Amino acid sequence: MPVRKPRLKESGIYFITFTNYRWLPLIQLTNGYDFVYKWFDVLTKKGHAITGYVVMPNHVHALICFNKPQQTLDMIIGNGKRFMAYEIVQRLADAGNTDILEVLSAGVEPKDKSRGKLHEVFRPSFDIKECRTIAFINQKLEYIHNNPLTGKWALAKDTVSYPHSSARYYETGVQGIYPVTNFMDIYDKDWE
Repeated sequence: MPVRKPRLKESGIYFITFTNYRWLPLIQLTNGYDFVYKWFDVLTKKGHAITGYVVMPNHVHALICFNKPQQTLDMIIGNGKRFMAYEIVQRLADAGNTDILEVLSAGVEPKDKSRGKLHEVFRPSFDIKECRTIAFINQKLEYIHNNPLTGKWALAKDTVSYPHSSARYYETGVQGIYPVTNFMDIYDKDWE
């Protein structure tokens, strides 16, 4: 079994993706977009910056600039997923959506059940890539912003029309639902 190496507490811009369990559209079902924005608020209050994002029905892509984090990046993302998971489960319970709650409960591994975990809302792992060049950041922004239009989604007629994305800001200069910091304003500057 491979040993997972925790990501260190490093300042920089990172591309992060995490996904709902079994790709279920839990964010959409609970209208949980606001949970992601609340997590972004927590990050920005700690001195980090959101420089790009898209919140999809079942996953999140984000470009986050971490500024001298006090925890490992694994812990920061894990805590965010945990916060969102509690909120999603609560909304599913409030809506009486027992079928999905049963699926999420059945998805919990025995070792996690023994520690008290009740629901598997997100896939246990997440993807993270450090963004070291402007070209790579632009590639990730393009991918993020086109996500609602690709494959099965067709969630909007164009990237600017999808509300849960930073595309509007990068294409028109007008902030969307969640305000972002332009990566060029912080790229190549020393973190304070």
